[in-house]
Amino acid sequence: MNTILGIDVGISTTKIVGLCDDGKIVSPIRIKATDPVTSLYGAFGKYLHDNDITLDDVSQVMLTGVGAAYIKEDVYGRPTRHVEEFLADGLGAQYETKLDRMLVVSMGTGTSIVQCDEKGIHRIGGLGLGGGTLAGLARIMLKTDDIKQVATLAMQGDLGNIDVQIGDISPNPLPGLPKNATAALFGNARSNAIREDIALGLITTVLQTIGSATILSALNSGIRDFVLIGNLTRLPQCKEVFPGLEKLFKVKFIIPKHSEFSTAIGAALAYKTQQ
Repeated sequence: MNTILGIDVGISTTKIVGLCDDGKIVSPIRIKATDPVTSLYGAFGKYLHDNDITLDDVSQVMLTGVGAAYIKEDVYGRPTRHVEEFLADGLGAQYETKLDRMLVVSMGTGTSIVQCDEKGIHRIGGLGLGGGTLAGLARIMLKTDDIKQVATLAMQGDLGNIDVQIGDISPNPLPGLPKNATAALFGNARSNAIREDIALGLITTVLQTIGSATILSALNSGIRDFVLIGNLTRLPQCKEVFPGLEKLFKVKFIIPKHSEFSTAIGAALAYKTQQ
């Protein structure tokens, strides 16, 4: 077996995928640890064990992500290269969606936006808002930074108790804005708001702001396809927030099958583009 490993190294979480000769992605996994080096080597070892492959089966290791900067040597002695993260984002999204023209929105600790078009793959901006924001605000307001717990709480929340909607300030829909469109995030929040409502408000604030910023980023490009990747795509609330924005702005948000692993996939694919 000849396998190229694509590894997206975060500060505490590493994602790893295998790319076979036939171009198929094999067994994506993620590993958490206290530091990026431990996370990387733990993920590598687990991947070999779970897939019953040896070091000799690994022809190339491709590293990306902020934690990759801590890795200076060849991983376990296998040929190792570093890949610029924004290139990996674009390549992974293109592989999964088969689209050539799109914005790729990587929703991690913060958010980066990459444009893919006939000119290639290039970063156009980003937001200091993402999973880190959600975890920090939840830590202060809900006394937990367990995102799974926050998402579970949010399923029982009522957004009408948190946000000001158009229907709260106008008896009729405004031009282009239905009565349930958001007028002010957290504008309706009370000091005694329940945890479920706060959780939903926090998640909606992060996702809706990312979605709105993406739409604004594309205004002069003509691009209407937006591919969402990264950890936040696992939030069940994505299935409500982004379809709402699609309907309002006539755009399309796409969450690929392996959205959480798209950057790792792109890292593996970069080996062929760099040959």
